[in-house]
Amino acid sequence: MGLLLGILLFAWFLNSLFYLPFIRLLYAWKFQRLHQKTRDAFNKRTPIFDKFHRHKAGTPVGGGLLILLTTTILFPISILLMRYFWVPITAVYPMRSEIKILLFTFLSFGVLGLLDDVKKTFLWVKSDFIGLRLRHKLILEILLAAVVSFWLVYELKIDIFYVPFLGILRMGWWYIPFATLVIIAFANAFNITDGLDGLASGVLMIALVAFWFISASILDTPLSVFIALWLGGLIAFLYFNVYPARIFLGDVGALSFGATLAVVGLILGKAPVLAVIGAIFVLEVTSSLLQLLAKKFLNRKLFAAAPVHLWLQYKGWSEPKIVMRFWILSIVFAIFGLWIAFLTQTPVP
Repeated sequence: MGLLLGILLFAWFLNSLFYLPFIRLLYAWKFQRLHQKTRDAFNKRTPIFDKFHRHKAGTPVGGGLLILLTTTILFPISILLMRYFWVPITAVYPMRSEIKILLFTFLSFGVLGLLDDVKKTFLWVKSDFIGLRLRHKLILEILLAAVVSFWLVYELKIDIFYVPFLGILRMGWWYIPFATLVIIAFANAFNITDGLDGLASGVLMIALVAFWFISASILDTPLSVFIALWLGGLIAFLYFNVYPARIFLGDVGALSFGATLAVVGLILGKAPVLAVIGAIFVLEVTSSLLQLLAKKFLNRKLFAAAPVHLWLQYKGWSEPKIVMRFWILSIVFAIFGLWIAFLTQTPVP
């Protein structure tokens, strides 16, 4: 564990050195949030969102890109150095396959998010609904998630759904659509949650610490090293993302981080625990989905505003107050998830 803590601190230090020049670079490239009137997935206006986010126009986006680059570069280098210096490496799964799945998810969803960020920033036309169209983005997400899910089953032989206190349900090839749905859900849940300064990044940091404990407890070195590097970069980013934010993750970070968090939970065989530890993400995406469905089929709003953090803003809560209380709830959910995970610990297949 001492080595993993050292890896985390090194990743934090390296990312901290890079973030100030990186922010200046984003300003130079004019890679910034635009001031626009937004629309939801059904092309309906979102005036409440515009009201609370208008002042954030001009803030650089794309902060997740630096974490993607540093983590992707440092991850294989760290594993190679550990092998070179004869540091014991234990892996639950075939190591190459596990590394491939983690990096593919991390990078592919990041590239998809980057395309959306670039279109929003540079290639936008005179339209209120900018970025990749929902159906195009969703198709690409399904394809990427399906590839990852296939590898989970075919290469890592993961095909179980463990129900705490009840037992194991072996799903066979049905695990592929299940895992695909989980990955897509968390990718979009993170994107929806990433609406307040420090909210999504802070909740993710807490969730990753919980999964870091689980991965270390089963001696999965590659996953533990990956999470340590990711956490170090995330903490460095969060320093500049807390209120008032100097930089935003952008879709390049949001889609990548949400999808990869889901894959981490699936690799650990903890899909139900993933829903507990990531309960804030589940709450946010559920409230947003219910709102969209009510608009579509009932032609009215279910809530005054959605997701939950926007509804609380509408009710008069300040942005820092919402973020801090969501962080506290995340800590409670993470502890609860860890309690379930360790109380019902079984060997990962």
